[in-house]
Amino acid sequence: MKTKLLIALSFLGIYFQASGQNFLDKYIQEGLENNLTLQEKNISLQQSLLALQTAKSYYLPAVDFGVLYNLASGGRTINVPIGDLLNGVYATLNQLTESNQFPQLNNISEQFLPNNFYDARIRVSMPLINPDLKFQKQIRTQQILVNEYDLAIYKASLIQDIKTAYFQFCTAHKAIEVFESSKELVERNLKDNQSLLKNGKGLPASVLRAEAEVENINALLIEAYNKKKNASYYLNFLLNKNLEANVEFEEPRIDLDDLHQALQEEPSQQRPEQKQVQTFKSIKETQLVQSKNYWVPRLSTFADFGSQAFDFEFNNQSRYAFFGLNLAFPLFQGGRSRHQIQQSQFEIEKIQFQENLLDQKLAMDLKMAKNEVLSKQAALKSSEIKLNSSLAYLRLVDRGFKEGSNSLIEFIDARNQYTQASLQQTINTYGLLISQANLERQLSFETY
Repeated sequence: MKTKLLIALSFLGIYFQASGQNFLDKYIQEGLENNLTLQEKNISLQQSLLALQTAKSYYLPAVDFGVLYNLASGGRTINVPIGDLLNGVYATLNQLTESNQFPQLNNISEQFLPNNFYDARIRVSMPLINPDLKFQKQIRTQQILVNEYDLAIYKASLIQDIKTAYFQFCTAHKAIEVFESSKELVERNLKDNQSLLKNGKGLPASVLRAEAEVENINALLIEAYNKKKNASYYLNFLLNKNLEANVEFEEPRIDLDDLHQALQEEPSQQRPEQKQVQTFKSIKETQLVQSKNYWVPRLSTFADFGSQAFDFEFNNQSRYAFFGLNLAFPLFQGGRSRHQIQQSQFEIEKIQFQENLLDQKLAMDLKMAKNEVLSKQAALKSSEIKLNSSLAYLRLVDRGFKEGSNSLIEFIDARNQYTQASLQQTINTYGLLISQANLERQLSFETY
């Protein structure tokens, strides 16, 4: 079977080598370097790394500088009757001492709101007991893994998409070659019928039928060119290049031994998709533990060093230092903590179902990918037989048509059979390559 498959693909110029495709490898590398979605996911990974650094920073003291300045007029006041209390005493003292050493005082009315008052301070604060900081650090660390797995998943999918797009481009390219070759046959047939009609040996209907066949091939060529152009557009889109950028065609190179070995392989380790779901589960478990620690008191400390005074005075009396502790202990929250615990438990159960579903889906995808490769191999072998038969039949009918023993309808039918067989051979060849790329995606854990 393998030998026949080799002969079949060699008929179309398909080479089987262990080395990779030069152009395809180049396009894959360009995609990994320039794809916009991949760049976006790289940014998300960098953001998660910064988020971890932010979570770690909460363990360190925080230093802030603040200034408060007040201007006030009116409002509540406090009256101090100093004059009423002391002026009589001062007058008596002045009489006894026969002097004016004790002046008369006015009553004082002081407003509560400070006017032209400033308070400038440096505050140093630091958490002493806060389990939330530890859990947030763990969650940020796990989130980095989630983004790393997401990046790996997209890279593998991008490689598969680039391969598929390139093979679709090659399919259209080879289809154009098939239609061009068929066009030469029908154009030659048209000339022969026109010559026969001119010499009085042909029929006008034969010429009209030949002209219709030429137009049909031209329509198929236009369709193939458009498919080739669309495939190149999509490939350039994946590579983040100008959509009109040229795409180089290269004959595919496949290692049949590697393909056969891939059909026998089973995953020996977990896929990034599975690891990502497990990491999501770990995050929810961490959040559950965090919710259960709601009863742990939160203790923090702070120290203020500053100056406060009226009229922007700054002296020994205005300077101050202030130290304090903040303790928060939940007593009653309306059952919020209990509800959060239940929500976290439900989230873990949901992810467990998702994990089981993912395992089943990946196993199914792998089996389907292997079956697809086997189907494409069988289809390729069948198309090789049909191609050889249709080519031999076309040669016989073509010779018979020239000799007059075969009709135009028989020639057109033979030509159509050959064209369809050639086209199907091309489709099956690149269909096998596309199915191989899908199988590699299902089996490969690091395809970049």
